[in-house]
Amino acid sequence: MKKTLAIVLMLSILAVSFVGAQTWKPTKTIELVAPANPGGGWDMLCRVVQKTLVDEKLVEKNVIVVNKPGGGGAVGWTYLKGKKGQGEFLAATSTLIMLNNLLGSSELTFKDFTPLAALQTEWISVAVQADAPYKNIKDLMEAIKANPAAIPIGVGPTLGNNDHLLILRLAKAYGIDPSKLKFIVYPGAGGEIVPALLGGHIKATTIGLGEVLEQHKAGKLRVLGVSSDAPLSFLPGVQTFKAQGIDVVFPHWRGIIGAPEMTPAMVKYWDDVFTKMVQTKTWKEQIEKLGWTGFYQNSAAHTAFLTEQTGIFNDLLTTVGLKK
Repeated sequence: MKKTLAIVLMLSILAVSFVGAQTWKPTKTIELVAPANPGGGWDMLCRVVQKTLVDEKLVEKNVIVVNKPGGGGAVGWTYLKGKKGQGEFLAATSTLIMLNNLLGSSELTFKDFTPLAALQTEWISVAVQADAPYKNIKDLMEAIKANPAAIPIGVGPTLGNNDHLLILRLAKAYGIDPSKLKFIVYPGAGGEIVPALLGGHIKATTIGLGEVLEQHKAGKLRVLGVSSDAPLSFLPGVQTFKAQGIDVVFPHWRGIIGAPEMTPAMVKYWDDVFTKMVQTKTWKEQIEKLGWTGFYQNSAAHTAFLTEQTGIFNDLLTTVGLKK
Protein backbone atom coordinates (compact mmCIF):
# COMPACT_ATOMS: atom_id res chain seq x y z
CA MET A 1 0.00 0.00 0.00
CA LYS A 2 2.80 2.37 0.98
CA LYS A 3 4.62 1.51 -2.24
CA THR A 4 1.48 2.25 -4.26
CA LEU A 5 1.02 5.62 -2.52
CA ALA A 6 4.66 6.50 -3.15
CA ILE A 7 4.25 5.74 -6.86
CA VAL A 8 1.06 7.80 -7.04
CA LEU A 9 2.80 10.69 -5.25
CA MET A 10 5.76 10.52 -7.58
CA LEU A 11 3.52 10.48 -10.67
CA SER A 12 1.60 13.48 -9.30
CA ILE A 13 4.82 15.44 -8.81
CA LEU A 14 5.96 14.56 -12.32
CA ALA A 15 2.58 15.59 -13.75
CA VAL A 16 2.70 18.95 -11.98
CA SER A 17 6.27 19.49 -13.18
CA PHE A 18 5.27 18.62 -16.75
CA VAL A 19 2.31 21.00 -16.75
CA GLY A 20 4.48 23.74 -15.23
CA ALA A 21 7.04 23.28 -17.98
CA GLN A 22 4.34 23.64 -20.62
CA THR A 23 2.79 26.84 -19.24
CA TRP A 24 4.13 30.32 -18.75
CA LYS A 25 2.89 33.79 -17.94
CA PRO A 26 4.67 37.10 -17.30
CA THR A 27 6.18 37.48 -13.85
CA LYS A 28 7.13 41.17 -14.18
CA THR A 29 6.19 44.35 -16.06
CA ILE A 30 5.60 43.83 -19.78
CA GLU A 31 7.63 46.19 -21.98
CA LEU A 32 6.40 47.16 -25.44
CA VAL A 33 9.34 48.72 -27.27
CA ALA A 34 8.46 51.33 -29.89
CA PRO A 35 11.70 51.70 -31.88
CA ALA A 36 10.92 55.31 -32.87
CA ASN A 37 9.79 58.60 -31.34
CA PRO A 38 6.25 59.11 -30.02
CA GLY A 39 3.70 59.83 -32.73
CA GLY A 40 4.85 57.38 -35.39
CA GLY A 41 3.21 54.16 -36.51
CA TRP A 42 5.24 51.85 -34.28
CA ASP A 43 4.52 54.03 -31.28
CA MET A 44 0.80 54.13 -32.05
CA LEU A 45 0.70 50.35 -32.44
CA CYS A 46 2.36 49.84 -29.06
CA ARG A 47 -0.04 52.23 -27.38
CA VAL A 48 -3.11 50.58 -28.92
CA VAL A 49 -1.80 47.16 -27.85
CA GLN A 50 -1.10 48.52 -24.35
CA LYS A 51 -4.58 50.01 -24.05
CA THR A 52 -6.28 46.85 -25.27
CA LEU A 53 -4.29 44.48 -23.06
CA VAL A 54 -5.02 46.60 -20.00
CA ASP A 55 -8.62 47.64 -20.68
CA GLU A 56 -9.67 44.14 -21.68
CA LYS A 57 -7.74 42.60 -18.76
CA LEU A 58 -5.89 40.18 -21.03
CA VAL A 59 -2.71 40.24 -18.93
CA GLU A 60 -2.13 40.34 -15.20
CA LYS A 61 1.02 42.47 -15.12
CA ASN A 62 1.54 46.16 -15.82
CA VAL A 63 2.21 47.10 -19.46
CA ILE A 64 4.47 50.02 -20.41
CA VAL A 65 5.56 51.52 -23.73
CA VAL A 66 9.25 52.35 -24.05
CA ASN A 67 10.39 54.56 -26.95
CA LYS A 68 13.87 53.81 -28.26
CA PRO A 69 14.32 55.71 -31.56
CA GLY A 70 17.29 55.55 -33.88
CA GLY A 71 18.83 53.55 -36.67
CA GLY A 72 15.58 52.96 -38.50
CA GLY A 73 14.40 50.75 -35.65
CA ALA A 74 17.79 49.17 -34.97
CA VAL A 75 18.31 50.87 -31.59
CA GLY A 76 15.07 49.51 -30.18
CA TRP A 77 15.51 46.09 -31.72
CA THR A 78 19.09 45.84 -30.45
CA TYR A 79 17.75 46.58 -26.96
CA LEU A 80 15.21 43.77 -27.40
CA LYS A 81 17.93 41.40 -28.60
CA GLY A 82 19.65 41.87 -25.25
CA LYS A 83 16.60 40.44 -23.45
CA LYS A 84 17.27 36.88 -24.55
CA GLY A 85 14.78 34.34 -23.26
CA GLN A 86 12.61 36.91 -21.45
CA GLY A 87 8.99 36.69 -22.55
CA GLU A 88 7.99 40.03 -21.05
CA PHE A 89 9.90 42.05 -23.67
CA LEU A 90 8.22 42.73 -27.01
CA ALA A 91 8.73 45.28 -29.79
CA ALA A 92 6.78 46.70 -32.68
CA THR A 93 8.06 45.73 -36.09
CA SER A 94 7.26 46.01 -39.77
CA THR A 95 8.86 45.28 -43.12
CA LEU A 96 11.69 47.59 -42.10
CA ILE A 97 13.31 44.81 -40.10
CA MET A 98 13.77 42.99 -43.41
CA LEU A 99 14.52 46.04 -45.53
CA ASN A 100 17.26 47.36 -43.24
CA ASN A 101 19.08 44.09 -43.61
CA LEU A 102 18.53 43.80 -47.37
CA LEU A 103 19.86 47.33 -47.85
CA GLY A 104 22.90 46.63 -45.71
CA SER A 105 22.13 49.18 -42.99
CA SER A 106 21.63 46.58 -40.25
CA GLU A 107 22.79 43.08 -39.50
CA LEU A 108 19.56 42.31 -37.67
CA THR A 109 16.90 40.13 -39.28
CA PHE A 110 13.64 38.71 -37.98
CA LYS A 111 15.56 35.49 -37.34
CA ASP A 112 17.38 37.23 -34.48
CA PHE A 113 14.08 37.45 -32.60
CA THR A 114 10.90 35.50 -31.94
CA PRO A 115 8.20 36.55 -34.42
CA LEU A 116 4.94 36.65 -32.47
CA ALA A 117 2.24 38.27 -34.58
CA ALA A 118 1.23 40.45 -37.47
CA LEU A 119 -1.53 42.66 -36.09
CA GLN A 120 -2.69 45.29 -38.55
CA THR A 121 -2.15 46.73 -41.95
CA GLU A 122 -2.72 50.25 -43.08
CA TRP A 123 -2.60 51.89 -46.43
CA ILE A 124 0.09 54.36 -47.32
CA SER A 125 -0.80 57.89 -48.31
CA VAL A 126 0.84 60.77 -50.10
CA ALA A 127 0.01 64.03 -48.32
CA VAL A 128 0.73 67.73 -48.82
CA GLN A 129 -0.19 70.96 -47.02
CA ALA A 130 -3.86 71.83 -47.25
CA ASP A 131 -3.12 74.97 -49.29
CA ALA A 132 -0.68 73.28 -51.67
CA PRO A 133 -1.46 73.66 -55.38
CA TYR A 134 -1.68 69.89 -55.85
CA LYS A 135 -5.26 68.58 -55.82
CA ASN A 136 -4.52 64.96 -56.72
CA ILE A 137 -1.60 62.61 -57.18
CA LYS A 138 -1.19 63.46 -60.87
CA ASP A 139 -0.75 67.15 -60.04
CA LEU A 140 2.08 66.27 -57.67
CA MET A 141 3.67 63.82 -60.11
CA GLU A 142 3.61 66.45 -62.86
CA ALA A 143 5.36 68.96 -60.58
CA ILE A 144 7.99 66.40 -59.64
CA LYS A 145 8.47 65.47 -63.27
CA ALA A 146 9.04 69.12 -64.18
CA ASN A 147 11.51 69.83 -61.36
CA PRO A 148 12.24 67.01 -58.89
CA ALA A 149 14.68 69.10 -56.85
CA ALA A 150 11.95 71.65 -56.07
CA ILE A 151 9.73 69.06 -54.34
CA PRO A 152 11.48 67.73 -51.22
CA ILE A 153 9.64 64.66 -49.95
CA GLY A 154 9.73 63.65 -46.31
CA VAL A 155 10.19 59.99 -45.43
CA GLY A 156 11.17 58.19 -42.26
CA PRO A 157 12.61 56.71 -40.27
CA THR A 158 15.00 55.73 -43.06
CA LEU A 159 15.22 55.20 -46.79
CA GLY A 160 14.20 51.79 -48.09
CA ASN A 161 11.06 51.37 -46.00
CA ASN A 162 7.55 50.83 -47.35
CA ASP A 163 6.76 54.53 -47.55
CA HIS A 164 9.91 55.20 -49.55
CA LEU A 165 9.31 52.23 -51.83
CA LEU A 166 5.76 53.41 -52.50
CA ILE A 167 6.77 56.81 -53.88
CA LEU A 168 9.53 55.16 -55.92
CA ARG A 169 6.95 52.85 -57.46
CA LEU A 170 4.56 55.73 -58.11
CA ALA A 171 7.30 57.73 -59.80
CA LYS A 172 8.42 54.80 -61.92
CA ALA A 173 4.84 54.03 -62.95
CA TYR A 174 4.39 57.69 -63.92
CA GLY A 175 7.50 57.74 -66.07
CA ILE A 176 9.75 59.57 -63.62
CA ASP A 177 13.29 58.37 -62.90
CA PRO A 178 13.06 57.34 -59.21
CA SER A 179 16.70 58.32 -58.69
CA LYS A 180 15.83 61.97 -59.38
CA LEU A 181 13.46 62.34 -56.43
CA LYS A 182 14.63 64.53 -53.55
CA PHE A 183 14.14 63.00 -50.12
CA ILE A 184 14.59 64.39 -46.62
CA VAL A 185 14.85 61.61 -44.06
CA TYR A 186 13.37 62.05 -40.58
CA PRO A 187 14.67 59.40 -38.13
CA GLY A 188 11.73 60.14 -35.83
CA ALA A 189 9.30 59.10 -38.58
CA GLY A 190 5.76 60.50 -38.33
CA GLY A 191 6.47 62.42 -35.13
CA GLU A 192 8.91 64.60 -37.08
CA ILE A 193 7.51 64.41 -40.59
CA VAL A 194 4.05 65.82 -39.87
CA PRO A 195 5.39 68.97 -38.13
CA ALA A 196 7.90 69.40 -40.97
CA LEU A 197 5.16 69.24 -43.57
CA LEU A 198 2.91 71.60 -41.61
CA GLY A 199 5.84 73.98 -41.28
CA GLY A 200 6.63 73.96 -44.98
CA HIS A 201 10.06 72.34 -44.60
CA ILE A 202 9.01 69.66 -47.09
CA LYS A 203 6.48 69.82 -49.92
CA ALA A 204 5.05 66.32 -49.60
CA THR A 205 5.32 63.12 -47.63
CA THR A 206 4.64 59.46 -48.25
CA ILE A 207 3.47 58.07 -44.94
CA GLY A 208 1.11 55.63 -43.25
CA LEU A 209 -2.43 56.95 -43.55
CA GLY A 210 -3.06 56.72 -39.81
CA GLU A 211 -0.24 59.19 -39.15
CA VAL A 212 -1.90 62.00 -41.14
CA LEU A 213 -5.58 61.06 -40.99
CA GLU A 214 -6.55 63.47 -38.20
CA GLN A 215 -4.62 66.34 -39.79
CA HIS A 216 -6.39 65.61 -43.08
CA LYS A 217 -9.79 65.57 -41.39
CA ALA A 218 -8.93 68.82 -39.61
CA GLY A 219 -8.14 70.49 -42.93
CA LYS A 220 -4.47 71.07 -42.11
CA LEU A 221 -3.09 68.52 -44.57
CA ARG A 222 -4.46 67.09 -47.79
CA VAL A 223 -4.17 63.40 -48.62
CA LEU A 224 -3.78 63.15 -52.40
CA GLY A 225 -4.26 59.41 -52.67
CA VAL A 226 -3.94 56.08 -50.91
CA SER A 227 -2.28 52.78 -51.81
CA SER A 228 -5.38 50.66 -51.18
CA ASP A 229 -7.03 48.48 -53.80
CA ALA A 230 -10.45 50.09 -53.22
CA PRO A 231 -11.83 53.36 -51.83
CA LEU A 232 -11.81 53.67 -48.05
CA SER A 233 -15.22 54.38 -46.51
CA PHE A 234 -13.74 56.51 -43.72
CA LEU A 235 -11.84 58.69 -46.22
CA PRO A 236 -14.49 60.24 -48.47
CA GLY A 237 -13.29 62.23 -51.45
CA VAL A 238 -9.85 60.60 -51.59
CA GLN A 239 -9.22 58.18 -54.42
CA THR A 240 -6.79 55.31 -54.65
CA PHE A 241 -3.70 55.73 -56.79
CA LYS A 242 -5.07 53.04 -59.05
CA ALA A 243 -8.34 54.95 -59.55
CA GLN A 244 -6.26 58.00 -60.47
CA GLY A 245 -4.54 56.12 -63.25
CA ILE A 246 -1.37 54.94 -61.51
CA ASP A 247 -1.52 51.17 -61.15
CA VAL A 248 0.09 50.81 -57.72
CA VAL A 249 -1.42 48.97 -54.72
CA PHE A 250 0.79 48.71 -51.63
CA PRO A 251 -0.15 47.57 -48.08
CA HIS A 252 1.86 48.39 -44.96
CA TRP A 253 1.64 45.93 -42.07
CA ARG A 254 2.98 46.06 -38.53
CA GLY A 255 3.40 43.39 -35.94
CA ILE A 256 5.12 42.27 -32.75
CA ILE A 257 8.38 40.44 -32.21
CA GLY A 258 9.63 39.01 -28.95
CA ALA A 259 13.06 38.64 -27.45
CA PRO A 260 15.37 35.95 -28.89
CA GLU A 261 15.00 32.37 -27.76
CA MET A 262 11.57 32.60 -26.20
CA THR A 263 10.34 29.17 -25.12
CA PRO A 264 7.43 27.39 -26.81
CA ALA A 265 5.38 28.08 -23.66
CA MET A 266 6.06 31.82 -23.98
CA VAL A 267 5.08 31.77 -27.64
CA LYS A 268 1.88 29.92 -26.80
CA TYR A 269 1.04 32.46 -24.11
CA TRP A 270 1.32 35.37 -26.55
CA ASP A 271 -0.46 33.45 -29.31
CA ASP A 272 -3.39 33.01 -26.93
CA VAL A 273 -3.31 36.65 -25.78
CA PHE A 274 -3.09 38.19 -29.24
CA THR A 275 -5.72 35.84 -30.66
CA LYS A 276 -8.09 37.13 -28.00
CA MET A 277 -6.92 40.72 -28.30
CA VAL A 278 -7.74 41.17 -31.99
CA GLN A 279 -11.32 40.04 -31.32
CA THR A 280 -12.00 42.61 -28.61
CA LYS A 281 -14.15 45.69 -28.95
CA THR A 282 -11.32 47.93 -27.74
CA TRP A 283 -8.91 46.74 -30.42
CA LYS A 284 -11.45 46.98 -33.21
CA GLU A 285 -12.53 50.48 -32.21
CA GLN A 286 -8.97 51.73 -31.88
CA ILE A 287 -7.72 50.46 -35.23
CA GLU A 288 -10.81 51.75 -37.01
CA LYS A 289 -10.19 55.17 -35.49
CA LEU A 290 -6.66 55.12 -36.92
CA GLY A 291 -7.74 53.92 -40.33
CA TRP A 292 -6.08 50.55 -39.88
CA THR A 293 -7.30 47.14 -41.03
CA GLY A 294 -6.94 43.97 -38.98
CA PHE A 295 -4.20 41.68 -40.29
CA TYR A 296 -3.63 38.99 -37.67
CA GLN A 297 -1.15 36.16 -38.04
CA ASN A 298 -0.05 34.02 -35.12
CA SER A 299 3.61 33.22 -34.49
CA ALA A 300 3.89 30.29 -36.90
CA ALA A 301 2.00 32.02 -39.72
CA HIS A 302 3.90 35.26 -39.23
CA THR A 303 7.27 33.52 -39.32
CA ALA A 304 6.34 31.90 -42.65
CA PHE A 305 5.06 35.26 -43.94
CA LEU A 306 8.31 37.01 -43.03
CA THR A 307 10.32 34.38 -44.85
CA GLU A 308 8.21 34.79 -47.98
CA GLN A 309 8.22 38.60 -47.81
CA THR A 310 12.00 38.74 -47.48
CA GLY A 311 12.27 37.14 -50.91
CA ILE A 312 9.67 39.49 -52.41
CA PHE A 313 11.35 42.62 -51.07
CA ASN A 314 14.74 41.42 -52.19
CA ASP A 315 13.39 41.26 -55.74
CA LEU A 316 11.64 44.66 -55.47
CA LEU A 317 14.71 46.45 -54.15
CA THR A 318 16.79 44.97 -56.92
CA THR A 319 14.23 46.08 -59.50
CA VAL A 320 14.26 49.75 -58.39
CA GLY A 321 18.04 49.77 -58.18
CA LEU A 322 18.42 50.09 -54.43
CA LYS A 323 20.01 46.68 -54.06
CA LYS A 324 22.67 45.57 -56.47
